[in-house]
Amino acid sequence: MKSLRSREHRCVIAVRVATRKAAGFTQQQLAARLRKPQSFVSKYETGERRLDVPEFIRVSRCLNAEPAALITKLARAL
Repeated sequence: MKSLRSREHRCVIAVRVATRKAAGFTQQQLAARLRKPQSFVSKYETGERRLDVPEFIRVSRCLNAEPAALITKLARAL
């Protein structure tokens, strides 16, 4: 398994954090929309855990972001 600290994964984290902040949400607010504890958001934003595809889609939609657009953004950054 690849490291959660690889350059690519750090890029994924940076895009997710930037998307959340651009949407105007704190970790707590996003967690409430996801019906998860704030630690869920913190853990994937610090690289302690990864999101699977369904989670990525759900997080994106809770941020009013199109999942495919975020994937395109990530692909360009990598």
